[in-house]
Amino acid sequence: MIRARIISTGSYVPPKVLTNAELEKMVDTSNEWIVSRSGIRERRIVERDVATSDLAVQAALKALEMAGMSAEELDFIITGTNSPDMFFPCTSCFIQSKIGAKKAAGFDILAGCTSFIHTLSMADKFIKEDPKRKVMVLGAEIMSKITDWKDRGTCVLFGDGAGAVILTGEEGERGILSTHLHSDGSLWELLYMPGGGSANPPSHETIEKNLHCIKMAGNQLFKVAVRALAEVSQEALDFNGLKSEDIDYMIPHQANTRILEAAAKLINFPTERMYLNIERFGNTSSATIPIAIDEMNRSGKLKPGNLILLCSFGTGVTWGGGVIRW
Repeated sequence: MIRARIISTGSYVPPKVLTNAELEKMVDTSNEWIVSRSGIRERRIVERDVATSDLAVQAALKALEMAGMSAEELDFIITGTNSPDMFFPCTSCFIQSKIGAKKAAGFDILAGCTSFIHTLSMADKFIKEDPKRKVMVLGAEIMSKITDWKDRGTCVLFGDGAGAVILTGEEGERGILSTHLHSDGSLWELLYMPGGGSANPPSHETIEKNLHCIKMAGNQLFKVAVRALAEVSQEALDFNGLKSEDIDYMIPHQANTRILEAAAKLINFPTERMYLNIERFGNTSSATIPIAIDEMNRSGKLKPGNLILLCSFGTGVTWGGGVIRW
């Protein structure tokens, strides 16, 4: 059997650290409040003149270096992002140009924090069509530029960063075993950014009303996210004939420690085998899972044959999961 296998990883976060102590001076909050409700202690924030593609390029170059490949060998670049450089061209085209991937087709996927799992699913399909293809998929975000820094309910949560993986076809059992994607558009008001699109095009009024920033119904979103993450994780396990004890690591979207612990409990998954880095980076949206994969890979935690469960939830609302044999 031919499977799409991750052959290299890369990630990048900006050097500037924004701590909870610094946020205490900006909004009515406290380190204790933030940590107890989210698990976050600090996050990385870009400087003003940095674009999402700039972060993605750094992650992409690290992945290429690990693979021993040149950018010209890539056939596709697929970026999951909710904070693109521009509405168009797509961010993948900027990345393609900046790294010199001259023959790669590029496009973006905007599916909330679940975008990276969507990119993996798309790469899997392309590689099953032609196993020789080399596909780079990324999750890249600058959430700090669409965050309302006066809204203590959201500004404490998000950070900036990018992660990348390169996949190609390989015979055997290693690689993507399955992906599972879902959405429910009726719940869009739980998490959204109303300004900037055709529904609310940019104007003095939309700027004055602060419509170009994240809006979130946190309490309602919490309940929906826990259930969705647990259900899609169980779906991925059942599809592959696996039980939670068969999984070596769960790598979830780093949204909120309490959400993740509650979801893991519903499927009887031990939290000690769940990889968390939200304490250091916050919620980097579609970048959380690839950053975590790269950290685990480079630290030697991931061993050939390890079974990895992925799961994510985000605006849309969307949710998704999958299983990879490393």
